Amino acid sequence: MEVLQQAFDFVLNIEGHLVELIEQYGIYIYIILFLILFVETGLVIAPFLPGDSLLFAAGALAAGGNLDVFVLFAVCFAGAFLGNQLNFAIGSGFGKAIFDRERKFIKEEYLVRTQVFYDKHGGKALIIGRYLPFIRTFVPFVAGIGKMKPARFTYFNVLGGLLWVIPVIGVGYLFGNIPFVKQNFSIIVIAILFVSLFPMIWGFFAAMKHAKRV
Repeated sequence: MEVLQQAFDFVLNIEGHLVELIEQYGIYIYIILFLILFVETGLVIAPFLPGDSLLFAAGALAAGGNLDVFVLFAVCFAGAFLGNQLNFAIGSGFGKAIFDRERKFIKEEYLVRTQVFYDKHGGKALIIGRYLPFIRTFVPFVAGIGKMKPARFTYFNVLGGLLWVIPVIGVGYLFGNIPFVKQNFSIIVIAILFVSLFPMIWGFFAAMKHAKRV
């Protein structure tokens, strides 16, 4: 519980924390940013780490001269890309073992459905999933369990990573230092989180409504 509270505080005050980290660690801040994104996207146990808000805040600091925006793009993309690759590898390597161990709870037809889904919609899931906190941590893992072709996964992982990192950092770079945005940064961060989570929330309630009809 304490870890979640600390993560929530970090997200809501992310700009201040990043400034402190830059002052304390200097150029090594790039390694810290890489590790945060790598762990968030690479390990299913760390979906609570900031993603969208971290990129936005880092973009704003780059606009202020605290970070080099091109190095920032490269480092954040590398963390997001390599994290997904690791998560996919874990799903591919241990997915069958997990399935066999939990066979009482996970029906074989679910695994087949997962494989069919990723054959048809895996690319879209990887791209859209990048903008969904928590979900983006599990998409590559499930893609590995679903035996998505490695080459196809890597292609959409590159595309999804670029379409996530560049726009979010870019928006932070362009608008993060506007006085209104700086004065209401916490509200902006909450808004970013809400917008990121909205499709998932909408889908949940839509599924609930459909279930009631059935």
